[in-house]
Amino acid sequence: MAITTKSEKEIRILREGGEILAEVLKKISEFVRPGISTGFLNQKAREMILARGALPSFEGYKSSFSDRPYPATMCASLNNVVVHGLPSEEVILKEGDILKLDLGVKYKNLFTDAALTIGIGKMTDEKNKLINVTKRALELAVNEVKTGNHIGDIGHIIESYVEREGLHVVRILVGHGVGYAVHEEPSIPNYGKMGEGPVLKSGMVLAIEPMVTLGSGEVKLSEDGFGYETVDGSFSAHFEHTVAVTDNGYLVLTK
Repeated sequence: MAITTKSEKEIRILREGGEILAEVLKKISEFVRPGISTGFLNQKAREMILARGALPSFEGYKSSFSDRPYPATMCASLNNVVVHGLPSEEVILKEGDILKLDLGVKYKNLFTDAALTIGIGKMTDEKNKLINVTKRALELAVNEVKTGNHIGDIGHIIESYVEREGLHVVRILVGHGVGYAVHEEPSIPNYGKMGEGPVLKSGMVLAIEPMVTLGSGEVKLSEDGFGYETVDGSFSAHFEHTVAVTDNGYLVLTK
């Protein structure tokens, strides 16, 4: 599949959808506390998206990673589960957990994608560092989004910063193009070399998503067939924005 570019009108629609997504993620975050189930958060996310005239884009989505369509509105990945964790009424949040919320919406036939990580209750210094480094890695990556730069520039800045902080990126899970579909070309690894990979052009829309662990960064498929969890059981964090390449640099669509 070729890398696509979006028109100015399409990017305006994507921004409208991205604002809905950002608002829902923020409101869902306010429910997060010990004693709440991830299934409850999922139901609230679905209700909020529909109430704003959008559709949950993950629900029923079938990726190349699984034989089955994803059965929920939101990915709710706890502790050592990095991404794609299934929300459940049986998964109850507790003090010290790290929760990753990943959400996608379809608005006027265009797709946006975003994620954030929340520490629940009192966090250790190590867990706080994990969350803060991952969030900062996304900020640094977004700053690399400009015409003429390369996909490798994005991955390079993420990995070099994360490694300097003594943490590790997940290498087999990547960001991606987005807009006309939930996942498009190009793949955006969280590692890379400066000046390598596709060149960024105005109109490209990218879902950039650093995934970072306290351990080795190696992951395996969870027993449910959807989530990816760290092999060594270490905690993980994940942040994501949908970002458009413009003639003037970058435009974050999911804030």
